[in-house]
Amino acid sequence: MRTLRPQLASLLLLGMALAQRQVAVQEGPLYRTEGSHITLWCKVSGYQGPAEQNFQWSIYLPSAPEREVQIVSTVDPSFPYAIYTQRVRSRGIYVERVQGDAVLLHITELQDRDAGEYECHTPNTDERYFGSYSAKMNLVVIPDSLRVTAVPQTLNKVERDSLELKCEVSKSTTQHSHVSIAWYRQRGSEAPVEVISLSRDFVLRAGSAYAQRQATGDVRLDKVGETTSKLTIYNLHPSDQGEFYCEAAEWIQDPDKSWYAMTRKRSQGAIVNVQATDKEFSVRLETEKRTYIVGEPVEFRCTLEAQNIPDRYFSISWAFNSSLIASLGPNAVPVLNNEFAQREALGQLKVAKESDNVFVLKIYRLRLEDSGKYNCRVTEREKTVTGDFIDKESKRPKNIPITVLPLKAGFAVTAISRTPGVTYNESFDLQCIIKPHYPSWVPVSVTWRFQPAGSTEFHDLVTFTRDGGVQWGDRYAGFRTRTAIEKAESSNNVRLSISRASDTEAGKYQCVAELWRKNYNSSWTRLADRTSNLLEIRVLRPVTKLQVSKSKRSITLVENRPIPLNCSVKSQTSPDSHFAVLWYVHKPSDADGKLILKTTHSSAFEYGTYAEEEGLRGRLQFERSASGGLFSLTVQRAEVRDSGSYYCHVEEWLLSPNHAWYKLAEEVSGRTEVTVKQPDNRLQVNQTYKNITVLENQWVTLECLVSSRTSPSSQLSVEWYVWRPGHPEKEAVVRLSRQSTLRYGDLAALGDLRSRLHLESPSPGLYHLSIQNATVRDSGAYDCRVEEWLLDPSDRWYKRAEDLSGLITLTVKQPDPTLQVDTATANLTVQEKESFPLDCSILSRSSPDSHFAVTWYNLRAKEAGSRAEEDEDEDEDEEEEREAVLSVGPDAVFSPEAGRWEGRLRFQRLSAVLFRLTVLQAGGADTGNYSCHVEEWLADPNGLWYRLAEEESGTVAVHVQDAGSTLQSVICSNDALFYFVFFYPFPIFGILIITILLVRFKSRNSSKNSEGKNGVPLLWIKEPHLNYSPTCLEPPVLSIHPGTID
Repeated sequence: MRTLRPQLASLLLLGMALAQRQVAVQEGPLYRTEGSHITLWCKVSGYQGPAEQNFQWSIYLPSAPEREVQIVSTVDPSFPYAIYTQRVRSRGIYVERVQGDAVLLHITELQDRDAGEYECHTPNTDERYFGSYSAKMNLVVIPDSLRVTAVPQTLNKVERDSLELKCEVSKSTTQHSHVSIAWYRQRGSEAPVEVISLSRDFVLRAGSAYAQRQATGDVRLDKVGETTSKLTIYNLHPSDQGEFYCEAAEWIQDPDKSWYAMTRKRSQGAIVNVQATDKEFSVRLETEKRTYIVGEPVEFRCTLEAQNIPDRYFSISWAFNSSLIASLGPNAVPVLNNEFAQREALGQLKVAKESDNVFVLKIYRLRLEDSGKYNCRVTEREKTVTGDFIDKESKRPKNIPITVLPLKAGFAVTAISRTPGVTYNESFDLQCIIKPHYPSWVPVSVTWRFQPAGSTEFHDLVTFTRDGGVQWGDRYAGFRTRTAIEKAESSNNVRLSISRASDTEAGKYQCVAELWRKNYNSSWTRLADRTSNLLEIRVLRPVTKLQVSKSKRSITLVENRPIPLNCSVKSQTSPDSHFAVLWYVHKPSDADGKLILKTTHSSAFEYGTYAEEEGLRGRLQFERSASGGLFSLTVQRAEVRDSGSYYCHVEEWLLSPNHAWYKLAEEVSGRTEVTVKQPDNRLQVNQTYKNITVLENQWVTLECLVSSRTSPSSQLSVEWYVWRPGHPEKEAVVRLSRQSTLRYGDLAALGDLRSRLHLESPSPGLYHLSIQNATVRDSGAYDCRVEEWLLDPSDRWYKRAEDLSGLITLTVKQPDPTLQVDTATANLTVQEKESFPLDCSILSRSSPDSHFAVTWYNLRAKEAGSRAEEDEDEDEDEEEEREAVLSVGPDAVFSPEAGRWEGRLRFQRLSAVLFRLTVLQAGGADTGNYSCHVEEWLADPNGLWYRLAEEESGTVAVHVQDAGSTLQSVICSNDALFYFVFFYPFPIFGILIITILLVRFKSRNSSKNSEGKNGVPLLWIKEPHLNYSPTCLEPPVLSIHPGTID
């Protein structure tokens, strides 16, 4: 039964270590033939509870792989399903307990329906469920296709004839299987005797009874066809009589790599009878030599040559100098005389029957008194009816004399080697030669001693002991696995063969031989010892054949591309060579190359200082070709600073015979000049010059177009500048960084421009700078500067290029003035104390948003005294003085009224373009020419007002007439008269007016159609219009207004 290696696991639970149950079953799938007897083992480990565990076997059939079909149990007789109950009861299926926790499932006659997945389950005996409680394996049942056939026959042969028998073995198994064939001979009820066999591994082997004859070629097994083998026996003996048959077995290899005989069959037999030719026999006595040394063994062989020996009876006796030593009867039991019986009891002598025809006398340790003549006698005996034996014929060969010489103690020891200098992994031999050559039975011990190179002490390496054993020293255990020690049979020379030489075996060797004698009380006495000469062995390393490619090359590439570096080993010392590759880079500023990466011979990676300092670890990729001679280093995402001269330093390593790696050679490759450059500058900004003219308060958009760029993945920063008139240098307006961060320049930051700027990029590479509500101060020459930023392999952004656009000249103008004031002149005559209006009419304006400042002036003649003092050459216009009457600013703020005008002015804005100034209580001093001065004001985008235009209106000549003392002034000057006139008459006048209105209303209808004479209407003069002011600011005036005459 195959054993299972238990798999154990441990779990710490509540402070206690509990074993984990593990169920193991024989590994599948197993292929077995139909009708065969199979066994499946199952074992449980790591369990708790009783030592005897129970097992339950089930099967999952291919037709229902999910359904469990119970087969047999060690604990429950009712466990099997109906389809297996009968087979279990009849022990066609049963469980054999191998030990408490291991069982075998037996199926004595495998059926096709037994194929499926078998499950071995162990009921739980643990305190808790932990581990696996079942295991499964697959069993495949295949047809038994093995066929073994031979012709049944009876053959009668005569001694020394030849015998040929054929056997045909065939199979049709689809699985890979082997077949073994064996021939047997059987006599009656005796056990079969193997003649010869061909194993499943195609090894031909004869049985013990036929081994000697197979060695001489008398027994053969040959394949004479695809499925037929032939047994041939030459020189038949009478002992070959019996029934011959062949047996074949079909073998398959299980998953555990072991071979299993699925089926075994035998053919029908052939009866062979062999008739003996005669009853003559002869005897021959042999020994190895005639001269021996004390203590040496001797063997005498007495060989009987006769026909049909197994069927005949012989006895043999041994004699020394005609004295009986021992005798053997037909039963082969030796009987020795007294002297030799004692020696036989001490193990110094042996008498035995080696085979049916060979008898042996062996003396293990000769004595001087053993010199003499030895002989054997063979007598054929016949067995009577009563069972007794009677002697018939007796024969003996000639005597063999031997001489036993005493042992000499004088000898010399020499150490020699045919290979004093060897290379790693080669073998060398050391011989310890002892002269004279003592026979093998002489107790001689030989010790090889070793002094390692560089050491001054010798230590025992190995000893060939006096009793023929080998004893190794404990200082050099490595020698034992690679050293063979051999002692020549013809002498005591000891050879030391050391394979796979290394530095460990280099040094000086010498051997020490000791001659021993074993006493009768089994103690040992050293008779002599000799030490050989020193023998120095040099172990050299192999001559290197390492060659690394020295070719040079140059690589120019753009950053962010990979740098491919190759290191090629053109030749190597051994196919088993391993290489350590060190990659270096040399830069002009460095004296020596700096280590980038080292790959050891064991494929371990070590980063150099350069890789650590430059942050290359994440960018290095190392590869080795399948053939092993090409090494590649790729520097990913190359940077400009990676430029330099690269080369590799190759070390060749070999495995020494003592399994230690050593460096055999090293060589440097040719250099690869690497130049990493930045991408070519392809940045282009539109250089078109433009002129833009806009009015104040309008929006203006300036365009900056990037027509091409170095890389689609680059980032752009845009900065706008302006040259303003009167400023010597250009000023930064706004900057849009590559991260889309907006930063205003000093010009925009200090003024209100910041709030009016709008920067946008409607499409990649197109940037618009919009100025809202443009002002005159925004005029200037604008351009944009574009910077292109690229991402280097270290994820750092750097400026690759910059370019300026063409100038855009922006002119912001104020609106053209279109102010027009009514310049028509007019004459106006008013009575004293009346009011007169002064209109100021704006016929057109520059903007609907315009504000106006209006000032009325009074132009009158200067006084005579002052006029006389003036120069006679002054113009007529200068003879008038100009006096501001009232000013109204664009913000509707009034100027203070002059002294004589105070309280007499009334301002009205009748519409957005019509202003009226009314002068109340006109006096004679108010006579003069009046005009209005209009200023048009506009607000710039910053809200600052500026004067756009001014215009003077036409003059209005006003004449105030003096009316003397009036009724109004008289009444107002007397309080009593004032009340009499204005208060008392009111009720009277009211009654009177009502009466008149009533009278007129009644007579209206009668007189409505009345006409005057000749058809002309009568002229009615209406009552005068009374302008009455109870405040006396406006005295009552009687006046006739236009339209008072109907």
